[in-house]
Amino acid sequence: MARGERRRLLEGIVVLIRDTTWKCGRVERTVLEFLRNDIKGRGRARIKDMLERLEADGHKRSEFLDAIKRLEKRRIVKIMMPDSA
Repeated sequence: MARGERRRLLEGIVVLIRDTTWKCGRVERTVLEFLRNDIKGRGRARIKDMLERLEADGHKRSEFLDAIKRLEKRRIVKIMMPDSA
C-alpha cells in the first residue's frame, strides 16, 4: 500500500457490515471488537480513532491497516471515504 493511500485511508470511516469473526486473525478480531463495543453503539468508527486506541494497546500501525483491508476484502466491514471537495 502506497504512502498516499495510507494517509487517505486514515481519513475514512469503518462500518461494520457482518458481525462474524470466523477465520479472523488476532488484530482483525480486535478491530471487530472495537466496532461492536463502540461507545455510541453505531457499529462505525473513524480509522484515526481506532488506530490511536490500538496503538495504545500495543498493536502496530501497519498490522492494523492491513487487517482493515483484509476485512474489507472479505466484506465484513466497509471503508467509507469522505468526499474531497
